[in-house]
Amino acid sequence: MFRKWGWAALVAAALSLGQFAFAQAQEPTPEEAAAQLKSFIASLKFRSGEVAVPEAEAKFQLGSQFRYLEKADASRVLEQLWGNPPDDTVLGMIVPTAAPLDSEQSWAIVVTYSDEGYVSDEDAAKTDYDALLAELKKSAKEDNAARKEAGYGTVDLVGWAVPPRYDAASKKLYWAKELAFDGSEQHTLNYDVRVLGRRGFMSLNAVANMSELAAVQNGMQQLLPAAEFNAGARYADYDSSSDKVAGYGIAALIGGGIAAKTGLLAKLGVLLLAGKKLIGVLLIGLVALVGKLFGRKKDQGGSVR
Repeated sequence: MFRKWGWAALVAAALSLGQFAFAQAQEPTPEEAAAQLKSFIASLKFRSGEVAVPEAEAKFQLGSQFRYLEKADASRVLEQLWGNPPDDTVLGMIVPTAAPLDSEQSWAIVVTYSDEGYVSDEDAAKTDYDALLAELKKSAKEDNAARKEAGYGTVDLVGWAVPPRYDAASKKLYWAKELAFDGSEQHTLNYDVRVLGRRGFMSLNAVANMSELAAVQNGMQQLLPAAEFNAGARYADYDSSSDKVAGYGIAALIGGGIAAKTGLLAKLGVLLLAGKKLIGVLLIGLVALVGKLFGRKKDQGGSVR
């Protein structure tokens, strides 16, 4: 759960807080700031075509619609351009060519990987996503009380921007949430993809304003077939006699429980493009939710519903 800042607001905030590593000691003029931003973008080493992600035993086959930044440059964008704390779980970043990083309509897809084990998809067909949404909304309201008490703004889950869908053939899961951040007139789009593999799952996470839903959804659908695990690391390569099995299913991936457990949202979703004040209190909500999801699973002796 995180928010996107408009480019103008982002530049102004970054300059006032000293978040650009390349910012001058004396505050630059708008023209100088724009030139510095252009220089920063030009220094990034974008890749195209087939891109390997060795840490995840995966690869992307990117068409002309996307360009890829490897770990070092992705970290530079996250930390120097967007003012996020260091995060070594980020493996790369995919940037749509139609929405470059220095444009008002910019959005990007951050790539991470969890090696928690093989995630069973047996619960995918029987998960009640409306019921899951109701539980997530209830948890968000409860968590907002803790945020207010800690002096932070609230974050409300408005609903599914795109309802969860699991493609059993490709072993890919995607969904999107509409979020309302306190004090922000525009709602935030949080679009998630999980690509299941033999030893874990790859996460593709994008953020934008809700007004950009059509563009983001179209882009993510174009990206889905481009992401795949290498031979030997694919979901179909799972060996029940030797491979580790994750202790959760599809519902927990969507609900956020495993994200809190692995630190995925703690280190990624909460931090990307977010006001730093939101970090701690969002973690409070995630910890509460994982307790509910996994606590109920333990009591029922079955999968999360």
